[in-house]
Amino acid sequence: MIGRNKNKIILLFVAVAFALPIVLRLGLYFFRRNGFSGLSILTPILLLCVCIFGFCMSLCFALWVYEDCKRRGDDGLLWAVVVFIATPFIALVIYFLRRLEVKKVCKECGHKIAMKAKYCEECGTYNWDEEENESMKRKETHHIPLLVVGNISMVLMIVCLIGFIVSAATEVNINTNVASNERVWNFGVIQMSYTSYHNGIWDFNAKRATHGYVKEQNMTIKDSEQQMLYADISCGKVPEGATLMLWLVQGDVVESFDVTNLSKPLEYSLSKFEDGKIHVRLQINGVESITSKIFIQ
Repeated sequence: MIGRNKNKIILLFVAVAFALPIVLRLGLYFFRRNGFSGLSILTPILLLCVCIFGFCMSLCFALWVYEDCKRRGDDGLLWAVVVFIATPFIALVIYFLRRLEVKKVCKECGHKIAMKAKYCEECGTYNWDEEENESMKRKETHHIPLLVVGNISMVLMIVCLIGFIVSAATEVNINTNVASNERVWNFGVIQMSYTSYHNGIWDFNAKRATHGYVKEQNMTIKDSEQQMLYADISCGKVPEGATLMLWLVQGDVVESFDVTNLSKPLEYSLSKFEDGKIHVRLQINGVESITSKIFIQ
């Protein structure tokens, strides 16, 4: 009993250790990115519910597999960890394909034999008891509450995931307008990118990105009458019709520049803007091998 409780504690510790980095990452992302600006409250709630129900589903099925392994004399802790980490959708199929058979003990010699066996393979003693075997069959489905909670969690996770996908696909609850004063969210992908913002200098490099991908950095204007924005940007490959646009957005004031083929760094007065935060954005429309350094001085 002590060993069982210890293994359950280890399993719970693994589950928490697996989920904690995800929660911390979301929290860090929330604070570093100024929250979820540009999203309706429904979208992050749906995503959070997917994570919560997914965690609950994996934990319930992992605990059920742990108990099932104990009944079959298998390594319950190992299989429970595999089910939790590999997700039940994959691990449960593998587990059911190779799980050990439930066995009974020979009344004569104590050797474990298959439930369906009428004679002990060790000593040959007749071990068939119709009533006992029927009773064992009824007990095959054990720890039903874990299965019920696991299945309910799975259904709720799928419903929330579908809701999140529909919300993202329709773009009703997610801001994709590059001229918006809210944060812009991307549905595309970017490859081999690097970005850093240190001492007011935004360094951004990227190999390529899907058409219309927006990379942004919030900067601060301290003296709009005196300060200027400097942008040193180059594109290594410019297919026909491809462009790289620089956007400056602050409230209702929006300025855009085609910086695809700059012969020299761009210098732009910020007198149209007010002191405070300004959204600086690069919209990638087919160009490749981008190198940029942008700052306000």
